[in-house]
Amino acid sequence: MRPGVVAALASASLLLLGAAPDPAEDAPLPERMADTGGGTQLITAEAATTGATSGTVSWWDRTGGRWIKAGSAPARFGAKGLVEGGSRRQGTSTTPTGLYDLPFAFGIKTAPSGARAPYRRVRQDTWWCQDNDSLSYNRWTEPLPGDCRASESEHLIAYDPQYDYALVIGFNYDLPVRGRGAGIFLHVNGKGATEGCVSVPGDAMERILTWADPGRRPHIAIGTAGGTTAITRY
Repeated sequence: MRPGVVAALASASLLLLGAAPDPAEDAPLPERMADTGGGTQLITAEAATTGATSGTVSWWDRTGGRWIKAGSAPARFGAKGLVEGGSRRQGTSTTPTGLYDLPFAFGIKTAPSGARAPYRRVRQDTWWCQDNDSLSYNRWTEPLPGDCRASESEHLIAYDPQYDYALVIGFNYDLPVRGRGAGIFLHVNGKGATEGCVSVPGDAMERILTWADPGRRPHIAIGTAGGTTAITRY
């Protein structure tokens, strides 16, 4: 997988600019994207507008020169909607748009049977450091480092069922920018909108983990159906 943020997909669609409908718009969503990460697996997380807190997550395989949908599920986004990844600020409850890799999976539960992605089991001393002053900013840590405040971090085992199963989204991960945000995951639904992650029902998360194959370089694309954070670019 390519490290960190691969690209930010930010453009208006032709239809919104007033052009005549294009037959290409009927093509599968990945076919209409400028960049899918270069692999043969892709997850798309799409909302209707930047202010939406729900939408759809779909996962796709590229087979025989075409993108084929392997599955789909209703999704939840940040309580304050979506924002372009490069301008996101930490603590805003917004989900960053863009195209990202998926460094590894983790969970409170054991990995689903057949899962192939690297999987880390959450333990009592597992944390995700979100302290901007820490050397471990936006990193999995066991135990919590002395320079990382617990009040500024997530004790992963406390998030049940959200972190029963999860995939790390490579937003601000490779070379973290302080203040941009930490701990953005694809995970199991909680009670409502997220604090910036993307979430799906538990059974969908299990299916995604058994589907994802690191050898096929899966990525996740997050965006809207149209407008300045469009998931597609013609």
